[in-house]
Amino acid sequence: MTCCPSRDAEGAAPAAPMPDGTVRVEGLVPLRGGRFEMGTHDKFFPEDGEGPPRRVRVKPFAISDTAVCNADFARFVDETGYVTDAEQFGWTYVFMGLLQTPEAHEPLPGLEWWRKVDGAAWHAPQGPGTTWRNAADHPVVHVSHRDASAYAAWVGGRLPTEAEWEFAALGGLEQARFPWGDAEPDDAGFQPCNIWQGRFPHHDTGADGYAGTAPVRSFDPNGYGLFNMCGNTWEWTADRHRVRSLKKAARAAQAEAQATPSYTVKGGSFLCHKSYCYRYRIAARSFNTPDSTTSHTGFRVVVDTGTLG
Repeated sequence: MTCCPSRDAEGAAPAAPMPDGTVRVEGLVPLRGGRFEMGTHDKFFPEDGEGPPRRVRVKPFAISDTAVCNADFARFVDETGYVTDAEQFGWTYVFMGLLQTPEAHEPLPGLEWWRKVDGAAWHAPQGPGTTWRNAADHPVVHVSHRDASAYAAWVGGRLPTEAEWEFAALGGLEQARFPWGDAEPDDAGFQPCNIWQGRFPHHDTGADGYAGTAPVRSFDPNGYGLFNMCGNTWEWTADRHRVRSLKKAARAAQAEAQATPSYTVKGGSFLCHKSYCYRYRIAARSFNTPDSTTSHTGFRVVVDTGTLG
């Protein structure tokens, strides 16, 4: 079961604006790349394909120090007239705790904390009458893989591969569980990222300062100066989702992911908690279909170093 609810039907793919050769990404952090150990020895979710660890090489690249925020996505829409998948479908999934009247919206069977909200989209994240302008510096959400790819192309970049994402999230550490090391977040004394505190899904204490998304530059950055590589929102990657393990549970997960084209998402979100979805670890991974949109999924952008001159 993925942590991110998927749509059941494919939508028409909106046309992606073509880049004009100019790189329009603020806060780019150039990384030298190199070999690192990707994955983990931990066996929290063997069916997810988090392990075994393997040595992987990434070429030099630059990555945005934050997820794309609402204000940046608004400029993209203003300049291009882009229409997102959620706007074309006319609805998207919103976490019930963000809604004033969750009972007024259809729940997703089996994941009742997700509600189908007509008229919700990136610019109206909780539905009609709400606006992104109240959270201009928060990560843009309700963006599909196609939307994220279109934005990345417009700014002269692309989405990171899963290997690039993990390399960047480690911030120079080796086999660390989190961007800050191995210290475990808790519900009371240590909150280095925006995840859930309390009893999921009914009560988030907001002990980390946020019940919902946080501004993209919240909390301390990792060793490379990158913010919120874990928690806050899941982030799309460029990679189709595959599971390396041949165990039965992993094969089942692989079949689910490949039933329709699915892409890997990384980092966990403000809804993650160790008791429910312990996927705010660097090696953790989930997936979703390219047209799926939720209130806890965003993205950041990578630029190939050679394009920076």
